[in-house]
Amino acid sequence: MQTPCIHLCSLEPSTGFCAGCGRTLQEIGSWTSYSDTERMRIMALLPARLAGAATLSNHMKSSLTRGPERPL
Repeated sequence: MQTPCIHLCSLEPSTGFCAGCGRTLQEIGSWTSYSDTERMRIMALLPARLAGAATLSNHMKSSLTRGPERPL
């Protein structure tokens, strides 16, 4: 059975996706019960999920380093 797991398991609170594979907790827990077709469909979504999560994470990090915005 093919799996996207890379053993870097940590759910990102801002997205609900695993930082390692991009799956949701429900997808991880149900992975073995999914059909091959369903697993392939989910795996096709993962690169975009991980790219989106990385963009969000980078945006949040840059916001923290800039500090709070000041009113004009």
